[in-house]
Amino acid sequence: MPVIFLYYLCYGSLWLTPVIFACTAYAYSINARRITDDPQKKDFHPAAIFLAPFTWPFLFFASLSLFILRAFLYGVFLILFTIALLTVRKPFIFVWLDKIATAIGNKLLEANTLLIKLFLRPWLDYPQPI
Repeated sequence: MPVIFLYYLCYGSLWLTPVIFACTAYAYSINARRITDDPQKKDFHPAAIFLAPFTWPFLFFASLSLFILRAFLYGVFLILFTIALLTVRKPFIFVWLDKIATAIGNKLLEANTLLIKLFLRPWLDYPQPI
């Protein structure tokens, strides 16, 4: 049974490959016609059109796997959150989130301050014009 499924999967993907190729070529031509200062215009390489029929199966199965993983994790989260709401009456999560958010924010502020001192120090040391 799985061999028949694999046969139809490969056969269907062979029919879908020209459609993917046509969609990629069409999107490239639409993008090439856009004016240069258009914010939606991207810098695509022309060889990306010919690479698309080989990469779409991998991207399809990767996105399908990611979707299944997200759905599973969402279900686990719903079950655990429901259990936590029923069993825990003390709002410890807000205290915990406050501590975590403050710690992350302090680390980011320290890192950004260090970057500013390292890279903007030469401009700060020059005398300011009046």
